[in-house]
Amino acid sequence: MYRLDRITIDPKVFQGEPCIRGMRIPVSLIVKLVSAGKTPQDILGDYPELEQEDIKQSLEFAAWVVSEKTYPLTQ
Repeated sequence: MYRLDRITIDPKVFQGEPCIRGMRIPVSLIVKLVSAGKTPQDILGDYPELEQEDIKQSLEFAAWVVSEKTYPLTQ
């Protein structure tokens, strides 16, 4: 398991959704921006309070979350 020290989960911040360093910037936003084609440089320009490592750990966290679940195949 990677050390994800920039991902915080606090029920008092953004309703307990995983966020970046206790800020009200959820991991899900970062993942959505990357999937929409935004580059890390674009994201850092739009959110100057973020750092490159925040984006990296957001993607690592998302990969970890989906790898820990199994989904039944439906047809």
